[in-house]
Amino acid sequence: REFERIVDDAVKSLPEPFRGKIENVSIRVSESPNKRQSTRTREPSLYGLYEGVPRTERSVDDLPLGPDRITIFKRAIERDHKTRADMVRCIQETVLHELGHYFGLDDAQLDELGLG
Repeated sequence: REFERIVDDAVKSLPEPFRGKIENVSIRVSESPNKRQSTRTREPSLYGLYEGVPRTERSVDDLPLGPDRITIFKRAIERDHKTRADMVRCIQETVLHELGHYFGLDDAQLDELGLG
């Protein structure tokens, strides 16, 4: 519960102009990636994953699908960050990173913004 609250707080702490542009995105916590999620990346410590169509790639002609998903992986974050403060910082950065993908930024752009 505490971990989920930290994730919720990370989203709620985003500036309103930014938060107001997030539509139809489910942000959830999972212990670890499932098999399908694991095959989508070679990242050894996967903290989060965005699954969906970035806003920059959408068309008005696209049929609406289910919500995009951002999953935050609890086990990897807890394993790699021993203090609560480090975990909170990692969760905040991970939420921002995955929302960056939702808004159409790639990993190189996120690295330039310090969210790699």
